Amino acid sequence: MHAPVAASNAFLANIPSPSQGVWYLGPIPLRAYALCIIAGIIAAVWLGSRRWVARGGREGTVIDIAVFAVPFGLVGGRLYHVATDWQKYFGPDRNPLDALKVWEGGLGIWGAVALGALGAWIGCRRRGVPLPAFADAVAPGIVLAQAIGRLGNWFNQELYGAPTNLPWGLEIYRRIDPQTGLSDPIAGVALDHTPITVVHPTFLYELLWNLAVCALVIWADRKFRMGHGRVFALYVAGYTAGRLWIEMMRTDEATHIFGVRINVFTSLIVFAGAVVYLLLVRGKREDPELLRGKPMPGDDDTAATPEEPEAAAEPEATAVKAEDDDADDADGGGERAEARSADRRGEGG
Repeated sequence: MHAPVAASNAFLANIPSPSQGVWYLGPIPLRAYALCIIAGIIAAVWLGSRRWVARGGREGTVIDIAVFAVPFGLVGGRLYHVATDWQKYFGPDRNPLDALKVWEGGLGIWGAVALGALGAWIGCRRRGVPLPAFADAVAPGIVLAQAIGRLGNWFNQELYGAPTNLPWGLEIYRRIDPQTGLSDPIAGVALDHTPITVVHPTFLYELLWNLAVCALVIWADRKFRMGHGRVFALYVAGYTAGRLWIEMMRTDEATHIFGVRINVFTSLIVFAGAVVYLLLVRGKREDPELLRGKPMPGDDDTAATPEEPEAAAEPEATAVKAEDDDADDADGGGERAEARSADRRGEGG
């Protein structure tokens, strides 16, 4: 049950929810949640590719590794969500097949990062590059993707907190599925624009926090030239610090342990692990040569390092010099042969 709206004049400055979260191109549904996830992945690959090349890696490496990391991450994110909110799918009067409906929301970042790291490890081995260096390059892009993905929660009217009278409260509307006549925030359209409650937009709090973490990680990496997975650890520590207090504000259905949401415990454990890693692991960025890895078909190696053109030119210069020496020897040998012939003629006369 939604709490009633506290005061009607509070709506003047509130954040409205989108009137719908899905559009149709004929029979094909275009879901806002899925589009936001896709946009986040594209942004992460773009930013990660720029950072990888800037650190000395080959163009195209991030895309090749993302082919493994992204599918693994999506599966891992869904598995974590279903495992921690199992009662939504396997409880009384629930349909287990709903666990496959990713478009309705529900991707746990912890599972996405864990299984995505496995996919990235496979891709890194294929390309012959170190996983920690790759993780450092893509870390800001991951948290940027998380920020973009939170917009999908806005369209789905999910991940919000308790009722509030603050000016930036989120208006929640009642949506009706036109086919069933039942309330359905995913497939339905807004019955009207009269909000049934105004709540804390915790999805927005996390979105803004993620953007701040992205900026912090990029700044710290540039200033301290971090490497060996420390950039990734800083991202994890920064994200979990914000997720901790934002998670405690949320009021949506979730699994609890000792009366506390399970993601609060996860945030604390992961935050502690990231801080320990930052304290124990030292070292600047890896040698750029390590990031080049194995050349693959289609790689562009025209952007050689300054030493490479000189090394390539040296054999050519040596060959030219050898040809000149051979020519000099041939000329000198001919002159000496003529001199000896003249001496013999003189002796015979």
